[in-house]
Amino acid sequence: KDVSKNPIVRFLSKRMRVSAELHGSHFFVRKPDPKTGKLARFATPLFLALVMINIADLVFAVDSVPAIFAITTDTYIVYTANIMAILGLRALYFALAAMVHRFEYLKYALAIVLVFIGAKIFWNQIVGKLDPAISLSVTLSIIAAGVLFSLWKTRTAATDEVASHGLTAPLPDTIGRRPSTRPAGDD
Repeated sequence: KDVSKNPIVRFLSKRMRVSAELHGSHFFVRKPDPKTGKLARFATPLFLALVMINIADLVFAVDSVPAIFAITTDTYIVYTANIMAILGLRALYFALAAMVHRFEYLKYALAIVLVFIGAKIFWNQIVGKLDPAISLSVTLSIIAAGVLFSLWKTRTAATDEVASHGLTAPLPDTIGRRPSTRPAGDD
C-alpha cells in the first residue's frame, strides 16, 4: 500500500511541514524551508508513524467499549479498562506477533464471544441480569478453547517451521547458560 494516500497522513501533511526522509530517531528536525529559505521545524516520517500507531490503539480501545459494557456499567471500570487497553495493546501485539500464525482459529472464537455478548445484552433486557461470574467464565472458556484448538491444529506447522529454518531446541545442559564467545575449536 502507498501510505502517503492514507487520509490521516494526508491530513497531517497538509497542516504541518513533513520531511521526506528519516532523521534517525528524531520526531522533529529543523531544516531550511524550500519556500522561504529560513529554518523551520519539520515533522519526520517517524512522527507520522507514531501518530498512526496511536490512532490505531485508540480505535481498538474504542472498539472494546461494547464488550466492557456487556460486563459492567460502572464508569470507573469502563474508563480504566480502556486506558489499560490503550497502554497494553502495543506490548501485547509485539509479544504475539511472532506467533500470530499459530492462532488461526482465534478469530472464530472472538466472533463467538461477540455473539455471546450480544445475546447477553438481549438476555439482560428481556429476562434479567446474567451473573457476571457466568459471563466471564463463558467468555474465558471460549477464548481458551479457540487458543487451544488453534495450537492443536497448527502444531505440525510449528514443527515444520522449526525444521525448515534449521532451528533446534537448546540441549538440556546449556539451558540458562550464556553462549561461549570463543571461536569453535579453542578448547
